[in-house]
Amino acid sequence: MTGTWTGPDAPPAARDAHTRPALRALVLAAADDELILGHRHSEWTGFGPDIESDVALSSIAQEEMGHARVLYEQVAALDGVDIDRLAFGRSPQAFRNAVLLERPNGDWAFTIVRAWLYDQADAVRLAAIAASPLGTFAALARTLQREEKYHLLFSDAWLMRLTRSGPDGRARIQAAVEAAWPEALGIFEATPDVSVLVEAAMLAPAPEEQAARWDADVRARLAELGLDVPVANARTGGRAGRHTPDLAALLDEMTSVWRTDPSARW
Repeated sequence: MTGTWTGPDAPPAARDAHTRPALRALVLAAADDELILGHRHSEWTGFGPDIESDVALSSIAQEEMGHARVLYEQVAALDGVDIDRLAFGRSPQAFRNAVLLERPNGDWAFTIVRAWLYDQADAVRLAAIAASPLGTFAALARTLQREEKYHLLFSDAWLMRLTRSGPDGRARIQAAVEAAWPEALGIFEATPDVSVLVEAAMLAPAPEEQAARWDADVRARLAELGLDVPVANARTGGRAGRHTPDLAALLDEMTSVWRTDPSARW
């Protein structure tokens, strides 16, 4: 799909110098989210609680990384940057993923809660983009929606399973919700100049409205399961490149092979 945003059929937001940087920032943040979470999911390969879940999460990890690739291709179409360098050649400060996604996996309960909170947020984000006049990116969002809904089905099934498994499982899920919640609120941290896209009617609803929809959906489901929603302020920074040392460690591991020969074609 590389190059689809540079021709005469490109959406106006991609051709307009005023909206182009905001569009790039939005796409890059989505790509970084998918890549970093995909890598964290891949760390469970061979260590899942049962073989079915191990295979399923490994497949989800692979799909998230595939989604990251096609999103990076959109960024590359906007500015000509090589997609391998986008994925592997940037410093931690250049990444725009939500901080929650870079955190170590912890136990299975935390992994499931994090995946579920993100999958819920991604569903809201993709719905907004799919309904937008963003041409190729809107069409791509509609394609990604078809796979992402199965990611949410997986995380929701495990959320329910653990919550209803007994006092220990329920306690682990509640603890994971409390640990993840402040940084989950940061998933909808605005990307740079996204207000430009909103004001140009290129994106609706705005990130704060998307966050409200996510909050309502998440609270309703947690209430069904008898789980409490913590009271906390959002921990943000990822969309502006402010990350924890966890991201640097992740990138060091993830890019080790690429750094041996950045010019190679694998």
